[in-house]
Amino acid sequence: MTTTPSTSRKGMTRRGMLGAALVAGAAVPLASVAGPAWADPVTAAPAATRLTLPAPTGPYPVGTVQLHLVDRSRPDDIAGPGHFRELMASVWYPARDAQRYPVAPWMPSGAFQAFLADVGFSDLASLGPLTAGHVGAPVRRSGQRLPVVLFSHGARSHQGDHTVMVQELASHGHAVVTIAHQYDTYTEFPDGRIAVPLRDRPAPTMPGDFAADLRFVLDCVEQLAAGCNPDVDRRELSAGLLGSLDLRRIGALGWSKGGTATACATLADKRIRAGLSLDGPMQMNPPLAGDLDRPFMMMSAAFTRATDPEAAAFWSHLRGWRLDIQAQGAAHISYGDNEALYPQVAKLYGWSAQRLQGAIGTLDPDQAVKIQQAYPLAFFDEHLRHHPGRPLDGPSPAFPAVTFLP
Repeated sequence: MTTTPSTSRKGMTRRGMLGAALVAGAAVPLASVAGPAWADPVTAAPAATRLTLPAPTGPYPVGTVQLHLVDRSRPDDIAGPGHFRELMASVWYPARDAQRYPVAPWMPSGAFQAFLADVGFSDLASLGPLTAGHVGAPVRRSGQRLPVVLFSHGARSHQGDHTVMVQELASHGHAVVTIAHQYDTYTEFPDGRIAVPLRDRPAPTMPGDFAADLRFVLDCVEQLAAGCNPDVDRRELSAGLLGSLDLRRIGALGWSKGGTATACATLADKRIRAGLSLDGPMQMNPPLAGDLDRPFMMMSAAFTRATDPEAAAFWSHLRGWRLDIQAQGAAHISYGDNEALYPQVAKLYGWSAQRLQGAIGTLDPDQAVKIQQAYPLAFFDEHLRHHPGRPLDGPSPAFPAVTFLP
């Protein structure tokens, strides 16, 4: 469940259209319009049934641990003198003996409540889904270090918004580091502070700022790989995490503005060996410069090369392995947890099928979940582990909605 898709002029236009549809009583995504106006006052509160996420399909249980990070190279003018860019991140990884450890919530409780209050669904506060990640479980060590994938969320979203994808990668042997981009996200700090998107003044939330966050977190990954704990509070990390990450096999992916940030960071930082954008608008800030000779994949929905010059321009700068796919019927929010959660919300509130499709598109939700589990995994398996995957070879009867764009 996400908030505003992007900060572009085109994204703002779409948001205005969604607002007009809301006034007319049409269906709009839960988090496309902030504020209580989206809650249906004539609908009774849902029954107390916890929302659920599909389990990952990999052979390994999943562990997770949080990191509290501060980038002392970037002063934070919003926080005031003496403060620097502050981020929360989470590492997801293949684990062992995981059942002895508690599972992580989809979002921290305080952040989840703030998020739901913003979109007018506070009555769902007790129904937040749980993940497959076991907090603090030991890292599974196989004699080889783990390939690493960084994840960047979209505008006014949160680092758990693509948990289905993240825990799928971890269950198949990747370490995934999800980032909460301060001032454009909902998150919770160890001292209890709740962070929400900043709306009343300019903030470092452009794609270039997100990309700088990605590169800083890469520095922290290097510390973890070297056996050092980058957490500013020096909290205990999961057993086996230090020294377990492979700096020669690093990838990045992101959704919407995070997809654009992934492109920016991949262009700027050769440590990123492969990048994947989930419907990124590709409106670069700073402007696009130079070519990219490393593998890059685009999963398109609303921002296609046929309709968006920025996406087409970015594609023209790709000189290495490249792939652009589109799931027919997918909306901008389709490549994420929305496809698993919205049908449950629709059932709780008694939405019609038409209203649900207005939120998440006409792509079958079960097929959408399988697509987001299969294609990113195949991409990173091929380009970080040299394990070619059939889904990337061409159209497949297992995924009839997926089109390979020329």
